[in-house]
Amino acid sequence: MSEMTIGCALWTLGATPDVAALARQMEIAAEIGCTSVQPWIVNVEYDPCILDPEVGSADDRREARRIAESLGLTFSGFCAQLQGAVTWGGLEEREGLQWRIDKTKQALDTTAELGGDIVTTHAGVLPEDKSEPAYQTMLASVGEIAEHGAKIGVYFALETGQESPQALGDFIDEVGNPWLKVNYDPCNLLRFGTEAGAIQGVYILGDKIIHTHAKDWNPETMQATCGEGLAPWDGYIGALRDIGYAGVLAIEDETGNENMIESIGRSYAFLRGYLDA
Repeated sequence: MSEMTIGCALWTLGATPDVAALARQMEIAAEIGCTSVQPWIVNVEYDPCILDPEVGSADDRREARRIAESLGLTFSGFCAQLQGAVTWGGLEEREGLQWRIDKTKQALDTTAELGGDIVTTHAGVLPEDKSEPAYQTMLASVGEIAEHGAKIGVYFALETGQESPQALGDFIDEVGNPWLKVNYDPCNLLRFGTEAGAIQGVYILGDKIIHTHAKDWNPETMQATCGEGLAPWDGYIGALRDIGYAGVLAIEDETGNENMIESIGRSYAFLRGYLDA
């Protein structure tokens, strides 16, 4: 069975307003030992992005792909995180919805152009009551994006968040499109649930998991370096192996660590210990 690999979510190292910044981030990831990177792919006010077609050119994107290949890196996925008026993602909010749908579809197109096949995002807040208008709105908007992904060969992966793994899995089943998957982040589940739930969610979502983020949660230091917090790594890695997951563990750290490169290096060494065992 193929083994998992270690990558880096590049926004951990800051924004990518130009090719030079993106190149430097990819160089750092490669120097640490990562075999893949996950860049940001939409331009938003707080995070300028050269890979967004509204910012960078086709030549910029070709150069980014060339640099990745020269460093021996692949793109594990891309992040197309948008925001509604109220929620992170906003695919359940009516105001501005069509723009967010179209922007996400554009991100899927750009991903295909860059040779990738996964786009991740937090879609929004999934209501518990399926009869709520917001639930039906999210069902339709996510379904439309997943259908576009199916046409161009790009998976749309919803990141685990405040809803339970069971609720997320049921929602994906209701959409009913095999190109709709999960980006699993155990720390999101740990923060809003339990240690056991972060592990059990792997079994609940199973082969829906196509990409993962690797970070820790330390409520005392507020840092996210893997192995230095409360994440149940033994059980979590064991669960991923049990379901046959052979994708990426993409190191992510949004805490503003004063020495992010060193922190990523410690996370890499910690995760490598599992893969080398």
